[in-house]
Order: sequence, then structure tokens, then C-alpha cells
Amino acid sequence: MQIRRSYADTPFGQIHFAECGTGTPVLFLHQTPRSWTEYIDVLPLAGQHVRAIAMDTLGFGQSARTSQTFSIELFADGVAALLDALSLERVAVVGHHTGAVIALETAARYPARVDALVLSAMPHVTPERRLLVRDRPPIDHVDPEPDGGHLTELWRRRGAFYEKGEEAHLTRCVIDALGVIDRVEEGHVAVNEYPMEKRIPLVAAPVHLICGAGDGYSMPDQERLAELLGATFRLIEGAGVSLPEQQPAAFADEVVKFVTAR
Repeated sequence: MQIRRSYADTPFGQIHFAECGTGTPVLFLHQTPRSWTEYIDVLPLAGQHVRAIAMDTLGFGQSARTSQTFSIELFADGVAALLDALSLERVAVVGHHTGAVIALETAARYPARVDALVLSAMPHVTPERRLLVRDRPPIDHVDPEPDGGHLTELWRRRGAFYEKGEEAHLTRCVIDALGVIDRVEEGHVAVNEYPMEKRIPLVAAPVHLICGAGDGYSMPDQERLAELLGATFRLIEGAGVSLPEQQPAAFADEVVKFVTAR
């Protein structure tokens, strides 16, 4: 199935998105520092059943840059701006890692516009976590070096999340990170500063949680999040932090089954 790529005019500037299929609109949100290409193998599969749309978060990929401080609230406003531009009153929203946090805030901020949520490997951001990670070393930030050594450093850091044979996925990740190299770490900071404990009670949409069995960062949080959100949960084997790329068929299947059952 063909992927169509477009730009939408919004008050923030142009937002870039890709889509497949027709019918029930489902919006996919990527993790930091990615772009829509995190779902490049998911869209054609989901698009056989729904209108699958993957956007570049405001400030990432080919979407407009902004001088505003990155925050989950700002990213959610970017989601709403895209929905307005596409004349979509209500959608199901899917997010992975950072994208899951943005999806949660979108549902809390714009409850009338979100029919269902599929949150993939969403971290549980608590006051304790904020204190714990605030001073940790950067995840993706690298200082450009004249000899290009920062490229190898970024490849090494992100390579830990991919298996041998997944170099094409890793290449897309590094390209995305280099595209926002001056602000790449701000996406992670936005997650860690997000007051999730105040926003979860505002979510009215039905929620389904999924997570790769090998995702040691998010797996410990899923049971508690399921309790707080009244959510169903599905563990997906054979995947870790890069679940949408490592198991695109299982990912698409979980999304389609949940959003079309509503």
C-alpha cells in the first residue's frame, strides 16, 4: 500500500505527515528523536483497515521548527493544530515512548477529540522519577566534531536499542537525530518534566497499553499504568525500545483491533 506524504498549514507553521488507507482516522506519534519514519512499516499494514496517519512532531522531522521551549503540552497543541488542518474532529491516537506521553496529554487536553488511545511503552513519569533522572547524562546530545566523530558516537548510543540486522532502522534513527541535533535532548527533558500524575485523571478515552518484552526502560511501569488508566495491556515478544520497527505487524494488529472495536 502506497504511503502518501503531505504538509498541513497550521498556526505553528507547516506540519509534515504521512498516511495510508481510508476510514477511521488513527494518528501515530513517534518517540524522541524520531520522525514519522518510525512507523514506515506500520502504516501500510494499519492502512489496510484504517486511515493511518503518522505526523512529525512539531520541531522534529520535517515539521516546522519553533523557538518555544519544547514541552509535552506544546507537542499536544501541535497535534490539535494538525487535526484542525485536516478537518478531523475525532481520532484514535497512538504513541510510542515520547509519542505515548504526547498522546496522553492530547487526550487530557482535548478530550472531545480523542476516541481511543494506544500507548506503547509509555514511561510512568512521577515526582520521584523527575528527581532521579533530572541530572542524568544526556541520551542523544552530541557535540559536532570536525572529523565527524559525533556520528559514530550517536550510532553507538542508539545502536544499543537495535539487534544485528536492524541497521536500516538504526540509520533512520540517526538521520532523525541529526536533523534536530541542536535541540535533540529537549524532547527527553520535556517527558521528564511532564506532570503526568495530574493529567492521568483527566483522560476519559479507553486506553490500551502495549510494550516490547525487551524494553527494560518501560516494562516495569506498565502494570501500574494499566491500573491508573483502567487500561488493557499486551506484551509483545521479540521487541524492545524500537517496537514499531522490530514488530510492525504485531504493533499494527494491536492498534487496529483496539481502535476498530470501539
